Amino acid sequence: MNKLTAKQVTSIKEPGHHAALPYKHVPTFIADLREREATATRALEFTILTPARSGETRGMKWREVDRVAGVWTVQPERMKAFNEHRVPLMPRALAVLDERTNFGTDADAYVFPGQQKKDRPLSDMAMDMVLRRMKIDVTVHGFRSSFRDWCGEESTFPREIAEATLAHVLGDETERSLSSRRRAGETPPAHDGVGKLLRA
Repeated sequence: MNKLTAKQVTSIKEPGHHAALPYKHVPTFIADLREREATATRALEFTILTPARSGETRGMKWREVDRVAGVWTVQPERMKAFNEHRVPLMPRALAVLDERTNFGTDADAYVFPGQQKKDRPLSDMAMDMVLRRMKIDVTVHGFRSSFRDWCGEESTFPREIAEATLAHVLGDETERSLSSRRRAGETPPAHDGVGKLLRA
């Protein structure tokens, strides 16, 4: 698979929005990213795979991860909307975590610790620096937009499912509709769509 270059990619930049990679280029970007070895690169890949906010990944501790069930549960106090967020983990995301177990799995240890201080989370600039070194003019947060664009243009996921996957705040009526769909078993998580996006 060919690597992306800054000349090949025109990021999506809209007023008031984070620069995002067009979703059709995400699979090639991920393939390139996997060739790089560093805590920040694995953190960035995990962030894209989930698709989480960077702060949620950086603050992630092993106690939040159920590797047997394949679920990452982010506590309300760490979420922008202060609601618990359960993230089903696709096989590659679990593989990233398996790689990280080589560095310890104490319940209160950070999954992606800082380079100098292991009792501190990864720097808030670390993933941004990966993108700069790769010479791709997008933001970490922009990959959430890439995922949302793919959901809207290529997938069959209902809007509320896509929004819930991104942990966006839903209106009361939408939340009631989503809860009803969940009870009826009609809401396969849109996290599954990341795998489809990466195979696009």
